[in-house]
Amino acid sequence: MRPLFTLLAGLLLATSAHALSLADISGKDAGGGLKEALTQGAAKAVDLLGKQDGFLGNPKVKIPLPESVQKVEGVMRGLGMGKQADELVNAMNRAAEAAVPQARTLLVNSIKQMSVQDAKGILSGGEDAATQYFRRTTSGPLAEKFKPVVKQAMAKVKLAEKYDRLAGKASKFGLVREQDAQLENYVTQKTLDGLYLMIAEEEKAIRKDPAGAAGKLAQKVFGALK
Repeated sequence: MRPLFTLLAGLLLATSAHALSLADISGKDAGGGLKEALTQGAAKAVDLLGKQDGFLGNPKVKIPLPESVQKVEGVMRGLGMGKQADELVNAMNRAAEAAVPQARTLLVNSIKQMSVQDAKGILSGGEDAATQYFRRTTSGPLAEKFKPVVKQAMAKVKLAEKYDRLAGKASKFGLVREQDAQLENYVTQKTLDGLYLMIAEEEKAIRKDPAGAAGKLAQKVFGALK
């Protein structure tokens, strides 16, 4: 996902090499260039997660059963129901992979609506400033987009109903938190968490080593800033 913050990398290099401040960067360059880089990166993030094993095959974002339900999972496996538990985990991750492509348009729209102040705030902010911008502007709409897709994907394999019966019954005895009893809510939130995690890790890596991450776009912007 290297293109995601290539502009950021170039600007950080420029600031270091030429003692530039954000005040020296035109709104057009800071806003337009950053939007282009973020658009490329958002598309890459969606492509990485919204495919076969995008979640299931990535330990960093793989969705497990809710923590409070893992007690029930242990009982299931103890009773020889390990296959069912594995199927539940598999179905949750497949649902997340099916939902992520819905994020593409909303992420791009969020980038298009970014103000010059937003762009400069990202460039001068902490190591996850861009990630927090995405969380602030897209988490609500994305949850609304993801949830019906997650629910449909779970319904196709008829595992959501089994999970809800199991978790719903267990919640009456305090074994499962009420918010975990509805699987689509849990998977929707974990899908969001996985998407933002991928963005945050890349942002952190590029802020740490901008020289190693800089690509053609960053070089172009760096040249325009001279």
